[in-house]
Amino acid sequence: MRSIWKGAITFGLVNVPVKVYSATEDHDISLHQVHEKDGGRIRYQRRCEIDGKIIDYQDIARAYDDGERTVILTKDDLASLPEERSREIEVVEFVPSDQIDPIMLDKSYYLEPDSKSPKAYALLRKTLETTDRTAIVHFALRQKTRLGALRVRGDVLVLQSLLWDDEVREAAFPALDEPTRVSSQELDMAMSLVDQFATDFAPEKFTDDYQEQLRTLIDAKLAKGDSVDTDETFGREPGSGDEGGEVLDLMEALRRSVDKSRAGTSSSDPESTKKAPAKTTAAKKPVPKKATKAS
Repeated sequence: MRSIWKGAITFGLVNVPVKVYSATEDHDISLHQVHEKDGGRIRYQRRCEIDGKIIDYQDIARAYDDGERTVILTKDDLASLPEERSREIEVVEFVPSDQIDPIMLDKSYYLEPDSKSPKAYALLRKTLETTDRTAIVHFALRQKTRLGALRVRGDVLVLQSLLWDDEVREAAFPALDEPTRVSSQELDMAMSLVDQFATDFAPEKFTDDYQEQLRTLIDAKLAKGDSVDTDETFGREPGSGDEGGEVLDLMEALRRSVDKSRAGTSSSDPESTKKAPAKTTAAKKPVPKKATKAS
């Protein structure tokens, strides 16, 4: 991994130098836009609407428009802000870990000790573990002032940026204003269904079915010769190249992919072989979904 930022955790007179790494990564298949007829790549240009010229990235600044006036902010203007220059992850308070609502969690970062002696790092880690508290921190990263939660994951300190309070919307739904009566029988049957699916969470059991099916679709089209060579002059019709190997039916390939994914999930979860109870209006059998990241 490559560090994206260096700084120091500070609380009181304690200073803990750290390197910051992104804790998560995106494995989605990268797609780009092309002309459907010939496969030509679609490009976007940064064109000034006043003089019509294409502008180089280094000549682009940011601006604020209030509807009547525009204030241009150069890179030097933004770099002059004190918060942007700060390299401190300042601890502002220690709170019980269960008081942090997961809805506020944003992106996660690993922190590595950045000094010859990791004793201060180890001390902070042990203190958080022993007290079962999370450090609420204040820091600046990539031209944004951020609130964060500093916690322990295994042997590593993890910094999770938090949404600001006004960034979390209130859930006000009229349908929930009216009281809804749930009978004890319905509740018992729903709880019985929960018991059938009860287990310890193992994220490795879950896969991104859409990405697997997308990969299968791409491989099947490549096997049919339904592609355009990147180095060639664009223009030949899709599928006009030489077809090599077994020609796969796309729907059949996708069906096999789905069946394989479902079979893998069933075989890895013994609970899934149990007979489901009769359907009720209180609950429906859930379909396993990809676990959502807390980034």
